[in-house]
Amino acid sequence: MLQAFIRHSRYRLPFLFGAMGLILLAFFTANICLGSAWISISDVWSALLQQDSVDPVAGQIIMDFRMPRALTGLLAGAALATAGLLMQTVFRNPLADPFVLGVNSGASLGVAIVLLILAPSGVTLTQSLGFSGHLLVVIAASCGAAAVLVVILLFAQRVDVMSLLILGLMLSYAVGAVVSILMFYSMAERIQSFYSWSYGSFANVTWSQMRVFLPCMIGGIGAIFFLAKPLDAMLMGERYAESLGTHVKPTRMITLGLASLLAGAVTGFCGPIGFLGIAAPHLCRYLFQTSSHHILIPASLLAGAIIALGADLIAKAPGFDGALPLNAVTALIGAPVIIAALMKQRNLRKVFGK
Repeated sequence: MLQAFIRHSRYRLPFLFGAMGLILLAFFTANICLGSAWISISDVWSALLQQDSVDPVAGQIIMDFRMPRALTGLLAGAALATAGLLMQTVFRNPLADPFVLGVNSGASLGVAIVLLILAPSGVTLTQSLGFSGHLLVVIAASCGAAAVLVVILLFAQRVDVMSLLILGLMLSYAVGAVVSILMFYSMAERIQSFYSWSYGSFANVTWSQMRVFLPCMIGGIGAIFFLAKPLDAMLMGERYAESLGTHVKPTRMITLGLASLLAGAVTGFCGPIGFLGIAAPHLCRYLFQTSSHHILIPASLLAGAIIALGADLIAKAPGFDGALPLNAVTALIGAPVIIAALMKQRNLRKVFGK
């Protein structure tokens, strides 16, 4: 009965967006309250209002650790989801995302060059790097992601969907080999830092690093909303899009540039987070039953943030001292989505105009 209401009522869109907003708020609050030490909502509220009644230790945990971590997860999930949506539209490939097509690997190579070669000895991730160091990480990761996207784009018009996915896999292996060579000749401290970074985590972004991370996310995500109409036209093919007055080549390059910026910035600061770019757009297409980017873009933002915060909540293992690798949790969430997408590929081809 609820499913019929959601599908046929004129209030379907407000209901779905409202429900996703409430879930996002609940997950964001849970990420701040839950962890190795449990903190009440009243303490969180008191810490946010900077009241004297809050315990100093609890206040420090909230403001210095959990708040930036939750905000990073929200922004990173939204960014990866929209990057995946952009790539799926440009390549007209329902399985395209920064991880599957090797874009994350390209970004990882850029970060590896910074951390394994250029960074000071013993640096942990981007800690101890100044503002220029943080900016360098973003630029290096974005350039690596863009380089892989250019290669993928060159082959996109010549091979089919499965061949493109295999090409992305081969690029990932090739880039991984280069990273392995860099690690072979690098110092042990730098290798340990790179290993820790490669597991993926939202806990490494501090308030000082937010000065770089936040503008990249807000700017990249905000620019995507101006591409909704051209992206809808491109779903029907390049000739149809050009007949509607869409400048296909500039739109494609701008779209892939934004995807590179978002995927590169997230990878640079949080590590190579996989599967979010596939899971969120497919979930939104299933829930909203549409291919319109005016709906899918904000829906993917919410869905990506929800999945990222949910995965991070599981990774933190509330009540325990240890933590799970974030990439392992997102893989457990995203892999079933890829399998389901492959099983329903005929239906997905209709959505992408194939």
